[in-house]
Formats: sequence, structure tokens, C-alpha cells
Amino acid sequence: MVNIIWAFMAIVGIIYAMINGTMEDVNEALFSSANEAVTLSIGLISILVFWLGIMNVAEKAGILRLLTTIFRPIVYKLFPEIPKGHPAIGYIISNITANMFGLGNAATPMGLKAMEEMKKLSDSPSASRSMITFLALNTSGLTLIPTTVIAIRMQYHSLAPTEIVGTTIIASVISVISAILLDRLFYHMNKNK
Repeated sequence: MVNIIWAFMAIVGIIYAMINGTMEDVNEALFSSANEAVTLSIGLISILVFWLGIMNVAEKAGILRLLTTIFRPIVYKLFPEIPKGHPAIGYIISNITANMFGLGNAATPMGLKAMEEMKKLSDSPSASRSMITFLALNTSGLTLIPTTVIAIRMQYHSLAPTEIVGTTIIASVISVISAILLDRLFYHMNKNK
């Protein structure tokens, strides 16, 4: 549906430009934006590769194991219906850790695997409580280091690209707490019906 909306908007814009005689401006904007998008993508790829390397170093140094140890009791509390030691727990923790470092693209495969494992535990065709909680947590996005935003700010020559880290941490903590509270509120409201 979204593709249809975007296609419709593009077609309407092109027809409007042809009627107004501004097609040359549209072509210029199209090609300059495409060039800028490629440049931005290459910059983002380099930052993503750097942080994936840092994650690899953190894994070899045992930092990820330490984070897993720290987060495991919290994850068990958030997802009480997942048995201890189930593979879904490991995928959830890996996803949360990757998201904390702003590696949303690297976190996606782990998130999908976590959902797949949680679906195996559910007999229902609809989403389980764990799946809904995980989706709420993922959507709220706990981020300590917003690497993508920092990379974009660097690409556009920001004087202080990392000055948003403090604000990001505050916003992330508030959004995660809100997501967990709303998840629990709606769960208990539906349970009491």
C-alpha cells in the first residue's frame, strides 16, 4: 500500500511539473538528490562497518557476555512465559544490545529470529504476549549511541555531531519505560475483560 501511495505522489508531482513547465527543476532535483543519497549511503555504510567491528571486538573481549549477564534477569522478568535457556532469550538480548549501540540494521536479523522462536512457543495464530512486549521494546528503541544520526550529522558537517548523545539517552529511557508500562497496562486490561 505504501508503494502505491509513493508512486501516486510521484506521478502527480511529475504531471503537475509538466503542466506548470517546471520539469527541468524536477529533473535537476531528482539527479542531485540521487547523488546525495548515494554519498550519504556510503557514509552510513562505513559507520555501520566500524560499529560492527567494535561489536566484534566487544564480543571477543567478553563485554557482550557481561551485557548478556546483566540483561538476562531483566529479560526474564519482561518475558516470563519464555522458558529459561530458550534460544529466544539469546536473540532478544542480542537484539537489545545491538539496538543500544544504534545498530538497527544489525539488530534486525536477531529480532526476526527472536520473533520466530517466540512464535514456536505459541499455539495461537495471533501474536503472543512475549511477541507484543518485544515489538513494543523494539519500537521504543533503547539507544545509547545513535550511530546513524551521528554519521548523518558528520556527513552534513555538523560542528558537534555527538552532542545529541545525552538527549538521545534521555529520550530512549523515557520511550522504553513508556513502552513497558503501556504494554503491561494493556495486557492487564485485556486479561481482566
